[in-house]
Formats: sequence, C-alpha cells, structure tokens
Amino acid sequence: MSPSQFRRAVAAFAGRCRWPRPGLGTASLAACILVAFAVPPVAFAHESHPAAPPAAEERAFLEENEAAMTKMMNDMAIKPTGDVDRDFVAMMNPHHQGAIDMAVIELRYGKNEQLRRIAQEIIVDQMQEIAAMKLAIGEPATDTTPAPTQSPPAPVAADHHRPGMQMDMSNGMKK
Repeated sequence: MSPSQFRRAVAAFAGRCRWPRPGLGTASLAACILVAFAVPPVAFAHESHPAAPPAAEERAFLEENEAAMTKMMNDMAIKPTGDVDRDFVAMMNPHHQGAIDMAVIELRYGKNEQLRRIAQEIIVDQMQEIAAMKLAIGEPATDTTPAPTQSPPAPVAADHHRPGMQMDMSNGMKK
C-alpha cells in the first residue's frame, strides 16, 4: 500500500467515525483517562522503594541467596564434551546443588515451618537426584553428608560415652 493510498484509507475511515465534539463530556473523559494513568504510579510507588532498608537478617539472606544463584549459574556453564549424557549431568549437578544451597539458606533464615519442611525435602530429593545421575553415567555417587544449616557443634569428649553408645545432639535437634 502506497503512502497516498494509506492516507486516503485513513481519511475515509475518519470521515465515517463520529468524533465527539469538544465539550464538558469530552473534557471529563479526558480528565478520567489522565487520572487513571497518573494514579497507579503514585499508588504503587511505595512497593518499588521500601521506606526502610531490609533488616540485617534479610540482607544476609538476600546476599547468600544471590551468591548461591551466581555460583549455580557459573557452574552450569560447561564446555561441551561431545557426550550429551555427561554434559547433561555436568549441567544438572550444579543446578540441583543450587537448589540445595537455596534450601539451606531457607533453613538458616526462614521462619515458616511448612516452608522449612519443604526445604528439608528439597535437600534430600536433590541429593538423591545428583547421586542417581552420577550412577547413571558410571561415576561414583559422592558421600552424602547432612547439609550444614548452622555451624557444626563442638566435639564431645569421648570420655563420657561408652563405645557404640554415642548420640549426636546437634544444635538443630535440641529443643
């Protein structure tokens, strides 16, 4: 369509439309539209700029979570080997480890008991998936040790225990 044909089509369409005559109704409609577009940014401005900086605990959570995400993304960027299965496992292991790291951070800082239980399940499930993928490509599954959510407890002297009768009461287990 040439520019002159386009102009003629627009002119024909404009001639058929009934444009409102300027008056009080048109002015009030324009004012409503202006207010409709102006109010949302004002009403929602507080959401994008919190009044107070996050608490120290939340800052620590956000920093640790960002570090876990960055590590995961960096570790997932592998050099292809030509073996699709090995490359898949090489990319998925850091992906699953990232989920574990994020779940550990939730356990460290989260307060919601339901989410904490889900985080514990994520840790177990993702560790099992990592082990299964390694075994599937003939690699040994690494030793699965509990994910640290707190600093390790101080070692207990062996003098107070009989052999074979030891019990681990880490800080996370005490009530």
